[in-house]
Amino acid sequence: MTEDTARAHLQIGQVAERSELSIKTIRHYDEVGLVTPSARSAGGFRLYTEADVERLLVIRRMKPLGFTLAEMKELLEALDVLEDSTSSATLRRQAGATLDVLRGKAQDSCENLRRQLTYAEELTDLLTARLDAEASSTIR
Repeated sequence: MTEDTARAHLQIGQVAERSELSIKTIRHYDEVGLVTPSARSAGGFRLYTEADVERLLVIRRMKPLGFTLAEMKELLEALDVLEDSTSSATLRRQAGATLDVLRGKAQDSCENLRRQLTYAEELTDLLTARLDAEASSTIR
């Protein structure tokens, strides 16, 4: 590997910092085939490109929405097909359909999270009001 190539790649610690994922999680995603390092150093260390980081960011966005590893892989494969200008029209249609289904799941998950956030805010407001009332009664 040349010095220029090495500079174009990021080590796993740098990727962890940029993606806000743990090194252990990134290694796990490598083991299950979601994100494969683009290169290895002379010492065998994983090296990643900007495209690899972007792939990890897609996964990171999917995680809190309850997507399974299989769904993550399905989405990443669909995105790969759509980015490949040589993909057939049939593959592109299938990839688009996959994205549509998974977008629906993401939208449903967002609605659920919004509802949970509303409940959490209501509870916080209730507890704040209760604490304020208690503080007012002890001052008198």
